[in-house]
Amino acid sequence: MNMKSPLTLLFTICTFLLYSSAELDGSLTYIWPLPSKSSSGNDTLSVDPELSLVVGGKGGDSSIIKDGFDRYKKIIFKHSGRSYPVNKRSVFDIGILKIAVLSDNEELQLGADESYLLLVEKRNGQSIIGEAYIEANTVYGALRGLETFSQLCAFDYETKTVKIYKAPWYIVDKPRFAYRGLLLDTSRHYLPINVIKQIIESMSYAKLNVLHWHIIDEQSFPLEVPSYPNLWKGSYTKWERYTVEDAYDIVNFAKMRGINVMAEVDIPGHAESWGAGYPDLWPSPSCREPLDVAKNFTFDVISGILTDLRKIFPFGLFHLGGDEVNTVTLNGSISDRLLELYIACEAMTHEMTGVPNDQLKSNTASPGHSLLIVVFYYMKKDLIKDGHIMVSMPANGNCQSSRLLDHNMTTKDAYQYFVLRAQEIAISKGWTPVNWEETFNTFASNLNPRTIVHNWLGGGVCAKAVAKGFRCIFSNQGFWYLDHLDVPWDGVYKAEPLEGINDTSMQELVIGGEVCMWAETADTSRMWSKREAISSGNITLTALPRLHYFRCLLNRRGVQAAPVTNDYARQPPTGPASCYEQ
Repeated sequence: MNMKSPLTLLFTICTFLLYSSAELDGSLTYIWPLPSKSSSGNDTLSVDPELSLVVGGKGGDSSIIKDGFDRYKKIIFKHSGRSYPVNKRSVFDIGILKIAVLSDNEELQLGADESYLLLVEKRNGQSIIGEAYIEANTVYGALRGLETFSQLCAFDYETKTVKIYKAPWYIVDKPRFAYRGLLLDTSRHYLPINVIKQIIESMSYAKLNVLHWHIIDEQSFPLEVPSYPNLWKGSYTKWERYTVEDAYDIVNFAKMRGINVMAEVDIPGHAESWGAGYPDLWPSPSCREPLDVAKNFTFDVISGILTDLRKIFPFGLFHLGGDEVNTVTLNGSISDRLLELYIACEAMTHEMTGVPNDQLKSNTASPGHSLLIVVFYYMKKDLIKDGHIMVSMPANGNCQSSRLLDHNMTTKDAYQYFVLRAQEIAISKGWTPVNWEETFNTFASNLNPRTIVHNWLGGGVCAKAVAKGFRCIFSNQGFWYLDHLDVPWDGVYKAEPLEGINDTSMQELVIGGEVCMWAETADTSRMWSKREAISSGNITLTALPRLHYFRCLLNRRGVQAAPVTNDYARQPPTGPASCYEQ
């Protein structure tokens, strides 16, 4: 898939941007996403460029807090690098940021407490030094509070000082959803480590908390797997790879910003690149997808990959893909589609199948992601009866395993077998399996009950999944797929993960949502804020100004977020204008 420069790439990855006309509407709260509860006043406070940190609570001494404070201080006072003069005798209203973290538990998993309280008020007569105060149960809630505090701080170009407007501020905040994700695809387009880190950094600005790392796909296998060292021979080049140390670095970098990394190994389709290092994983040399379900070696490799990745990725969720695997319905004879796929795979030769060459059609179809289990590649025409595969071990020994072939199986049976066995492997490593919705759509009643269904094809899937007791992630491609550039900002904004789900207990099974960066960038700040979700009235007047404003904030922080309201999304400006109007 196409990728524009890292410029646009970093844009909506942060979240769903904001607007404001050149003259900001003073009645709006320019915090993105909107806090759960907030109140403000009419005071303007100055912030000391030598702002100091005071910590308290069991978790206050965490390096996550100290590093976070240092990062945000650089963001807030970035103009200090220009060496403008500051009157040392100046009295600032805010000289201390106090952060109290009640727990010293730094485990970062789905559902980690990200709530916080933020208080910013003018120095009173009893205090020599004014202070802002953040209180949180965990270091990750404190990080979200730091982000909100940084958004309250604005540089005044006339006085050349940082100010907080509309004080005093009292904010109590927590996320609407536990899972607020962004998918990053590094198989179709290799991304250097520093670019991935920039993306993670910008995610934190929008309070996103899961990087879904789609590391591997049919085009390339860029990740080092020590148990099977030839796998990354499937990378584009030897310079477009991630070492184990690189992966550790990304995971640790993300954790310092309160972001989990969920890895994905998309099987059984989307796996052609695996065979570059281990050709036995292919059903045949010329038919390279899906993975060969009839060989134990296939599942040995999957187990080895997951064993190695478990040492790197501590997050409890692991994505096993399972999408775009087409099963072929057979009714007594081989269909035209199946014949085309036979030819495409070059496995249905006269020697292997007994089908005369003149009965085979020209190579007009690609096997793509179709699940032509290896049984298709070695079976004879007269062994397909009543939509079932009736296969015995061929005399020439070309079938690598009779384990599946000895059973009366449909293609859907084989698809199900593969997915469920992969799930068992993941669960044995201590992971909760996540699968794209096709697995639910095809054999919901047999899916492991721990499965998290990942919606992408369209609406209504999460409602069906939670009705059967499954958890669900919302990524409707009509709104939250980044390669769909014709979706206007309000379409992205209005998409509702809980659509069609009215029962409160079932709503809780929707753990959140995710935008998928297959080509561009997008965002989902509504995953945090319930107030965004229930905002009413004319959103062009209420949400769009704030979206513009947030987009400009991202630009100031070095994130090249594109204009919000272009007819064709995420393109450069159409002409000269204020950042707050585009």
